[in-house]
This record gives sequence, structure tokens and C-alpha cells, in this order.
Amino acid sequence: MNSTKNARVAIVTGASRGIGAAVAQRLANDGFAIVVNYASSSTEADALVAKLAAEGAKAIAVKADVSNPDDVRRLFESTEQQLGKVDLLVNNAGVFKPMPLADTTDAVYEQTFDINVRGTFNTLREAAKRMNDGGRIVNFSSTVLALNLPGYAIYTATKAAVEAFTQIFAKELRGRHITVNAVAPGPVATALFFEGKSDEQIQTYAKMPPLERLGEPDDIAAVVSFLASPDAGWVNGQTLRANGGLA
Repeated sequence: MNSTKNARVAIVTGASRGIGAAVAQRLANDGFAIVVNYASSSTEADALVAKLAAEGAKAIAVKADVSNPDDVRRLFESTEQQLGKVDLLVNNAGVFKPMPLADTTDAVYEQTFDINVRGTFNTLREAAKRMNDGGRIVNFSSTVLALNLPGYAIYTATKAAVEAFTQIFAKELRGRHITVNAVAPGPVATALFFEGKSDEQIQTYAKMPPLERLGEPDDIAAVVSFLASPDAGWVNGQTLRANGGLA
């Protein structure tokens, strides 16, 4: 059972399910007090908080749309009021709707950039004002950025922006001892990944990495755990591609 006294505080965006939930679980195991941020999945977020609490961790769920700056401000305020100032920000929230660029609607373009780019921008800007010195920021990119796959133009463009934010923001926080890094997963076995794919397509993706399997949410959570740890204190402004050697 984890002790919550003087626990470091972590916000994990989009944490109600999938990779985000695995990250929240791992960080709770590491001794963090956890903010499970969600946009709409309140039942799943509350269930995760209850699970973490039953295991002895301090955890709260906070609804906030990361693309809305007022929501993000409230997310940080709620965190400070209930748990304390933030030591770790994990920008996991994202949307993924692959389709050819020529077929992409204005609505899909705007939603993808709003959540993936503006959402990261909003949380980084707020973290700069409110995060404890010596903290950690972990953004989420994607291995699709290294693959240039047809149908992924808009999504890939958003992740290119996230990687640019990561490198530059790390330099802008000079003097604060805050590291800013990104993790770029390959295909990961989540409900979001499996949705709309045939067994044949899933097997094709699983065989692409030299390790010949899909990633698991816990694989990515382990990388976030490392980047959030003292062992990663000299890693800053980097993107770690956790993809089994896919790219």
C-alpha cells in the first residue's frame, strides 16, 4: 500500500481508459497522488479512482476539456486545492481519426488540432505558471511521425507540433529544473486501436516491429514512469520512441 503523505502530484490527461489509465496506475504505484483527467468518460474515471484508492493511493477525477483554456485552468486549480501543486504533467489526451487528407473534413481537422495541439499548448502554458520547480512534463507524440503513413497526415502533423513544443519548452524552462520530454508509442493494444480493424489488419501491425507484437499499455506506462523518475533527471527535450523497433 502506498503512503500518500507528502506524495508528489501528477496530472494525467485523458486518463480514464487505455494508455492513460495504465499510466495513472503505474504512477500511483510509484507513489504519486493522481489526478485522473477525463472529458466524458466519468464512469470509467470514477472506477479508476476507486481502484487506486482501494490500493492505498490518493486519487481524484477531474472533468476538463483540455482544448478549453478555462477548463485547463480549473483542472490545475482543483488539483492544487485537493492535492497540492503539480509535480508531474502527462499530456496523454488525444484524438485519432485517420483518413486521407483530401477526405478530411473541417470538423475532423479542427477537432484533431484542438485536442492534440491546443490541448497540449493549454496545459503546458498553465504548467509554466503553476508547476513546482524540479517537476516533470511528459507529452505524447506517436511513432506515426516517423512512418509517414498515408491517411495519417492530419494526426501526424499534430504530433510534429507536440514534438516541437517539447524541444522548445524544455529550453524555455531553463532555471526551473523541470524536464520536458515526449514518448512516441507504436501500435498499442487498446480498444481505440482495435476499433474498426480486421483480425488480418491487427496481425499485420503486430508483425511490423522486430519484436513481433503489439505494444501493451503497461509498456508505455513504464516509459512514462522512467521519464518521471529521478533516473531520467538528465533526459530533457527528447522524444523516446517506444515501439518495439518499428521505426
